Amino acid sequence: MADDHPVVLAGVKALIQAAPEMELVGEAADGAAALKLILETTPDVVVMDISMPGLTGLELVQRIGGSGEPGPGMVKVLVLTVHEDRAYVQKVLSAGARGYLLKRSAAEELVRAIRAVHAGGLYVDPTIAGKFVNAEAGQTFTGEGLTLSEREEEVLKLAAQGHTNKEAAARLGLSIKTVESYKARAMDKLGLKTRAEIVRYGLTRDWLSEN
Repeated sequence: MADDHPVVLAGVKALIQAAPEMELVGEAADGAAALKLILETTPDVVVMDISMPGLTGLELVQRIGGSGEPGPGMVKVLVLTVHEDRAYVQKVLSAGARGYLLKRSAAEELVRAIRAVHAGGLYVDPTIAGKFVNAEAGQTFTGEGLTLSEREEEVLKLAAQGHTNKEAAARLGLSIKTVESYKARAMDKLGLKTRAEIVRYGLTRDWLSEN
């Protein structure tokens, strides 16, 4: 876990250590130290703040999140922050983070969020998710009237939940190239161009509550 506030680190540490199936492998107080620690320990999940001195949380996510390749890219990132602006959520999810949790929700939601992210899902703080849905409720996506095939919807739903093409292929018993094709067709029909837009679309369809 990485945060430049000692009190936050102590609180998060206590919550993690209280979960019997979780093991804390290291702590860092800035982005550069966090990156070094991640490369050394290759944890399953990193819990980190966005605002840290030196290398910011967003820059760190961009370096390690969402590549789907062996090594540090397989590390799943859960952002723990005070920022409730939807723009922050879009940036970190688009960069490859698998979760976004508000610090004020940590006591009740942190362990649940870590479990969801570790299981391959995508976790968004319920308060933020509600803002996303409310803000986008009136949005019309390009081509929204077109019907997705069953496979296209399955693939897009898994993408919205944070699964990589490789993970989706394994779940659906398809090749990675086939999954990529279904995903591209679904995105083209709906006019979606980025991962953040897929997540936003999934939130309006209540897909993120499903694993």
